[in-house]
Amino acid sequence: MRNASVVTEFILMGIPHTEDLETLLFALFLSIYIFTFTGNLLILLAIVSSTRLHTPMYFFLCKLSVCDIFFPSVSSPKMLFYLAGNSQAISYAGCVSQLFFYHFLGCAECFLYTVMAYDRFVAIRYPLRYTVIMSHRVCAILAMGTSFFGCIQATSLTTLTFQLPYCGPNEVDYYFCDIPVMLKLACADTSALEMVGFISVGLTTLSSFLLILTSYSCIVFSILQIRSTEGRHRAFSTCSAHLTAILLFFMPVVLIYLQPTPNPWLNATVQVLNNLVTPMLNPLIYSLRNKEMKYSLKKVLQQVAFLAEK
Repeated sequence: MRNASVVTEFILMGIPHTEDLETLLFALFLSIYIFTFTGNLLILLAIVSSTRLHTPMYFFLCKLSVCDIFFPSVSSPKMLFYLAGNSQAISYAGCVSQLFFYHFLGCAECFLYTVMAYDRFVAIRYPLRYTVIMSHRVCAILAMGTSFFGCIQATSLTTLTFQLPYCGPNEVDYYFCDIPVMLKLACADTSALEMVGFISVGLTTLSSFLLILTSYSCIVFSILQIRSTEGRHRAFSTCSAHLTAILLFFMPVVLIYLQPTPNPWLNATVQVLNNLVTPMLNPLIYSLRNKEMKYSLKKVLQQVAFLAEK
């Protein structure tokens, strides 16, 4: 792919309309990135260290934390690098890697939310058969499936994008390499590829969202059949965290890829929320509304404090 292109590197122009704010943005984004990494790492340690959390729901939450550690790491290090006053250039291979891993982790997380919705459906609709239906083998297959299909999606989108010739200009009007901004730099007709990308991303997002919506419609119907008020409250509480995370994930995707007239500043702002803020909020959403998770996190923090004192 590289031999077909004159361009050997791209220049990341950053977030539009943020000139002279580099120091402020660097401090803000670095704080968010550290908090995101630390929060999701604590979630992982809490789940791994507590045998009470070795259930399918926390297994998928564990994988979500892994995704939320790596997802911001696709674009944040390079962005922080040039916000600190360093070069804004990114190599051709680095740009390819950014686009691939962004869509790989994004698609994998999209499919993971769908799997988590199915897990909640089985837990509430078939509580007595839950451990049989969601066996270790089934959970492993579902978890690997999210990564497998995410990889296929990312590979196809990356291949289609970088099979185009790039002969200049090489200034990416964004803070990382993504499909819409890369197509603007291609020295060829991109209308067909734009349609393919729109359909691919749109179908993935829409199909996952419809499956999640179906699962939660069945969940709500099952909850309403529970006679005790306490039982209904507990069931709704179990699903509320997942629903909040779903809304935070899908809304930016719809705004960015399915809007009729792209707005560079709006897209960059929404992408920052999607890439940095949402992965940071997920640990808070799942831990603050879950007694078992709060108990396990407390134990992990006590152990960390004890080791720090030594």
